[in-house]
Amino acid sequence: MKDLDQGITANGQGTKLNILGQTYYIKAYCDTTFAFETNSEPGQFVPVHIHPTQDEFILVQEGELDLKLDGQWTRAKAGDLVRMPKGIPHGYFNKSDKPCRALFWVSPAGKLKDLFDELHEMTDVEEVVKISAQHDVDFLPPEAND
Repeated sequence: MKDLDQGITANGQGTKLNILGQTYYIKAYCDTTFAFETNSEPGQFVPVHIHPTQDEFILVQEGELDLKLDGQWTRAKAGDLVRMPKGIPHGYFNKSDKPCRALFWVSPAGKLKDLFDELHEMTDVEEVVKISAQHDVDFLPPEAND
């Protein structure tokens, strides 16, 4: 069992990962939650997927994200909190011309940190989808992103 460590993870700190070209920083991890920062350049995205056992949140810190939440398009701007209950299809897309920085967290942590560790520096999208399914992240077919 992993308990939450106390303290501060400073801005720009945390384990740095490259997941399909996006920079992620792990900010906190324990059995009950997993928090990470994403840095998405214009045009970067994570396709629509489902976490069957985890609630997920996004706090947009800089820029904006277009989100597809349960089949509907919406936009979150700096300061907005996005709530995505378990089982709800969701994906995020930086469709703007500026970078976006956001804090994500899931509860419970489940297998997501282990998945991120495996995906670091991986470039084969089909393999990413396969490994993700083994870690309780199920990607929908590409047309779900339209």
